[in-house]
Amino acid sequence: MNKANDNNLTRRQFVARVVKAGASVAAAGIVAGLALDKEGPSAQAQADMVTLPDFSVPAQDGKIISIVKGADRERGVNKAIELLGGIERFIKPDDTVVIKPNVAFASIPALGATANPQLIAEVVRLCYARGRARRVYVTDNPINDPASCFAISGIAKAVEQAGGILLLPKDSSFKTTTLAGGRLINNWPVLYEPLAKADKLIGIAPVKDHSRAMASMSMKNWYGLLGGRRNVFHQDINTIIAELAMLVKPTLVILDGTEVMMTNGPTGGSFSDLKRKDTIIASCDQVAADAFGSTLLGLRPDSLPYLAKAQAGGAGTTDYMSLKPLMADII
Repeated sequence: MNKANDNNLTRRQFVARVVKAGASVAAAGIVAGLALDKEGPSAQAQADMVTLPDFSVPAQDGKIISIVKGADRERGVNKAIELLGGIERFIKPDDTVVIKPNVAFASIPALGATANPQLIAEVVRLCYARGRARRVYVTDNPINDPASCFAISGIAKAVEQAGGILLLPKDSSFKTTTLAGGRLINNWPVLYEPLAKADKLIGIAPVKDHSRAMASMSMKNWYGLLGGRRNVFHQDINTIIAELAMLVKPTLVILDGTEVMMTNGPTGGSFSDLKRKDTIIASCDQVAADAFGSTLLGLRPDSLPYLAKAQAGGAGTTDYMSLKPLMADII
């Protein structure tokens, strides 16, 4: 009896000590975090701190967003870019171009979870043939193993065949950055090395359902530039998407709504998740592109909080109709 009581007491004491120790560790972590915030970034972080270039081109009234209807992605993207002034407006001779597609998952292209390889290849060819680019890099920082994602998605082979250069991320590719006035992007690592090489930046993304953000499109595509434990941002997904749109100023975004992932995004996994919408959007305004893209998912732009946040932050407008979209059909 006494022995049992002694054992129970020991267990209680043990649990109490564990709880106390855990509280002490947590408190120490909080204090350390507060101290770091107060003191600012370390000397090494300051040395690695970068500011992302502004890759945008001068605005042209009436040539900000184009919407092309048709089943052929390659013809569709050619027409969409032509309506905005042609690739020559965006890419100049001897430019170095970075294309940032959504390659987050090791998924076959037919499932629509990643950017379409033929679409990427066609934009690479356009940059070389008509834009007379010096070189075209293609890069992303996928959730799954990068080499596997680029291989299984078909993008690695497509880029190679089009003459592009695939850049897989490595530890040295990342530098820290801070968004002025931002709340989440503060001394955070981003995939900077490819951007440091670039004169122009093109984003290419599919239109997809997203379990947290409701929709994954042009602005969500920049999530792939983040390094570190970026999954912590899922708790405030609307703010991080908006801050990324404020941080990244692309030359052009291309939104693929040929086959839209209507459900079970962002990974999908079944052809039943997809619905043909036969639409390609090209835009100098990523907010406007995504505002229109949301309608392909059966959503209203005002149902996506990150669009309003990005607009308030000066990244673009949700009122895509005010931009007088240029529209065309291809047969």
